Amino acid sequence: MKVEFNNREPIYLQIIEMIKLSIVTKELSGGDKLPSVREMADRIKVNPNTIQRVYQELERENITFTQRGMGTFITDDKEKRLSMKKDMAQTLIKSFIEGMKKLDFNDEEILSIIKDHIKDCGGK
Repeated sequence: MKVEFNNREPIYLQIIEMIKLSIVTKELSGGDKLPSVREMADRIKVNPNTIQRVYQELERENITFTQRGMGTFITDDKEKRLSMKKDMAQTLIKSFIEGMKKLDFNDEEILSIIKDHIKDCGGK
């Protein structure tokens, strides 16, 4: 697996977002086991300490849990997964609106553009 990292954000945060995206897109399901720290580090070519930090942060956020001697698993908490999905959507929307405001679009113009794109994508 080849992962491209950007230079604007720490690698461990990018990996966390990558895992969260895999959860909300159902690539990873509740109860799925994550690769070991060493295996994940080898897969994406980062230091094992980085993956250890990722796993600790995911557990702190109650996204994963560790069973001693068994590994790290994705939470079965559907509310937590829904909350992650909403948080990610908020981040995308905020970034989009800020970008549109920088381009000097007003609220009505932004909404019009969004409605046009929804129609183009087959939405209602």
